[in-house]
Order: sequence, then structure tokens, then C-alpha cells
Amino acid sequence: MSSSDRIPFPVRIPFVEELGLELHSVGDGRAELRVDLAEAHLNSWEVAHGGVLMTMLDVAMAQAARSVHRQNGRPSVATIEMKTSFVRPAEGELRALGKLLHRTSTLAFCEASVLDGESRLCAHATGTFKYLRALPTSKTGLGRPHDKPTE
Repeated sequence: MSSSDRIPFPVRIPFVEELGLELHSVGDGRAELRVDLAEAHLNSWEVAHGGVLMTMLDVAMAQAARSVHRQNGRPSVATIEMKTSFVRPAEGELRALGKLLHRTSTLAFCEASVLDGESRLCAHATGTFKYLRALPTSKTGLGRPHDKPTE
């Protein structure tokens, strides 16, 4: 998988960084991210753990929703609900394609699919996201990850 077309996420999400998810396109209500599965991503059957797939789906939908709504250059959404269907075991290089289906002033309705290296559907999800204003810094003074613009 080539990382040459990788672009930075508009916000820093440490969990996404830890999983090694890469954003490859975002805009006009669509987003694509990728991951090359490693041993840490696998379940006991040595295929992608469902949590990895659900995170890919969630992040792809959130990025699609964020792509059409920017609050002072700091897009922010929160997942309200998500429904996932696992279709086949996922292995190797995976792509998640997110799409905004409909939006209101406060909500985004999205869908996403995870495809394997042969473009076979592995998982599909629908989700509802709430558009948020930037959150204040936490009581610890560390702030919220999405309050810190990425460079």
C-alpha cells in the first residue's frame, strides 16, 4: 500500500494513530482511509478484529461528515449511533469508504464500507453523527485532542 497519497487527519486522534489508520481522501461528503493489517489488529482466528473494522467504519463516516461542516476551521463530530454488519473475514490491506447520505444543521447521516485488497465487501455500517462546537480544555489542562490543530 502506498502512503504517498496519504493526507493528514484534520484533527489528532491518538487511538486512530495507534491503529495505523491513514486518511487518503476527504471532501464533498466522502472519505477514504486505509490500513495494512498487522498482528496487533488480528483476533484469535488471525483475521481483522471486529473492533478494528468498526473503528475504520466510524472514522470514515466521521471524516465524511466533517468534510462538509467546518466550525472555525476545526471540524468536530460525535458518534450518536452506529449499526455494523460483518460480511466476510477481513485480511491484508483494507480500505474504508465513508459517505454522507444526508445532513441537517446539527446531524449527519452516513454509511461506510470496508473492502479488502480484492475490493470485496468485508463490513458495512450506517451511523448518525452530531456536529459539535469545539470543546473547552479539560480540567487537567491537557485539552481535548480535537482542539489542537494538526500541522
